[in-house]
Amino acid sequence: MEEFVPEKHVQYVISVEKRKDDFESLVMEHLRLNGAYWGLTTLDLMHKIGAIDPDAVVSWVMTCQHQDCGGFSGNIGHDPHLLYTLSAVQILALLDRIDVLDVEKVSNYVAGLQNEDGSFSGDIWGEIDTRFSYCAICCLSILRRLEKIDVEKAVNYIVSCKNYDGGFGAMPGGESHAGQIFCCVGALAITGSLDHIDRDLLGWWLCERQCKDGGLNGRPEKLADVCYSWWVLSSLIMIDRVHWIDKDKLAKFILNCQDKENGGISDRPDNAVDVFHTYFGVAGLSLMEYPDLKSIDPAYALPVDVVNRIFFRK
Repeated sequence: MEEFVPEKHVQYVISVEKRKDDFESLVMEHLRLNGAYWGLTTLDLMHKIGAIDPDAVVSWVMTCQHQDCGGFSGNIGHDPHLLYTLSAVQILALLDRIDVLDVEKVSNYVAGLQNEDGSFSGDIWGEIDTRFSYCAICCLSILRRLEKIDVEKAVNYIVSCKNYDGGFGAMPGGESHAGQIFCCVGALAITGSLDHIDRDLLGWWLCERQCKDGGLNGRPEKLADVCYSWWVLSSLIMIDRVHWIDKDKLAKFILNCQDKENGGISDRPDNAVDVFHTYFGVAGLSLMEYPDLKSIDPAYALPVDVVNRIFFRK
């Protein structure tokens, strides 16, 4: 099995933020806040969060907030959205700086995007997707403001997106997809509603995502991709069926996707690395209790010690 090279990955993550004009930076401009979450969480999982200046990060994150509504955009000057608002809250939780937020304002923004049927729009333009249900529920839970939404309606909407194969789609009738399954299972886990899931049926669908090379795909007949090491594995853990896959083969697949010279992890072996797959690769290894990595919470997608600090600090 390939050797894990955390020191190279630390160098890579730090270098991504310093580069402003290369292809990776330009295509990520609109979701730089997401990229910051991926990179910072990767560093923390490898015990290297001290490699960054937390005050500088917090200051930049707050420049992405829209003062009129309280939501966050993916970069300075862009429109606010639930996807970026969750990343902002996760980053501040990671750095133990939730105190810089006007929690009521942010939580009111999130709660205001819930629709009558319990679903959530991602922003004022109204697109509905179960990703946004997860973002809203996770964000409000971290802020300790879940009571601001109709949780029962939110859960019922998610359940309405369940399919005959046990999986979940982006909306009622939508195709089952591992990314959407994580969002729905994560939201149900956070709200204490996992009883709505047929664990064996969903577990079967998820374990069938393991390919011959050991990696996981997002839906049938697709190639394996490192990012599904998170989406599939976290869902299997939340429904207590993770023992249905071969962890050793999956770990080997992830490690084979590393750039051992320059750091970073790609979607599959010999492809170009990026911070997205680097995060999900390291997070997948963390879920499998890989040596010397922090444990990550499968529902909140944050290190377990951060989640414990949020909910159990005296």
